[in-house]
Amino acid sequence: MPPADDLFLRINDFAINTPWLHSPMRLFATYGIVLFAAAIVVGWWMARSRDAVTMASALLTPVAAVVAFLAQQVVVSLVHEARPYAIHPSALVLVAKTTDPSFPSDHACIAGAVAAGLFLVDRRLGLVTAALALIMAVARVYAGAHWPLDVVAGLALGAAVSVLVVLLLRRPVSRVVAWARANRLRPLVATTA
Repeated sequence: MPPADDLFLRINDFAINTPWLHSPMRLFATYGIVLFAAAIVVGWWMARSRDAVTMASALLTPVAAVVAFLAQQVVVSLVHEARPYAIHPSALVLVAKTTDPSFPSDHACIAGAVAAGLFLVDRRLGLVTAALALIMAVARVYAGAHWPLDVVAGLALGAAVSVLVVLLLRRPVSRVVAWARANRLRPLVATTA
């Protein structure tokens, strides 16, 4: 048995034996992505009282998440890996089964992108979001939706794309933020004081 199969089956066996975790893991694996949208809003709100570069990073974080998702879609279409439950039909699956490929995980990719982007806005917020991203990755495997490597690759791809997008674009975007702060758009990009 390949190591990926063995690790997935061990995690799936753990899931079978922890029914008290099924509901929270199912909820997080399915709807936890909403927390990342909320974290983006928190990052934007925090950046309003900081410099233009920080605000640019906050504004670019959702853009970077979209770019990371698009990159993930390219990779997933090239690799075309089967979902674990397609290989192991008797595996416990706590989320809706899909027919789309498994590698890399789109949930983990978006979570990794948001965590990395927000780390460039505020380190503490980035660390909290990174912890949520790790929980998302674990939940997706626990729920039977992904192989462990799918979520690791998703987190890494999302974080790498996000850092690249934010670092490449935050200087020019910070100039737009500085302009907006001197105009009617100020309440969107700065505190009013």
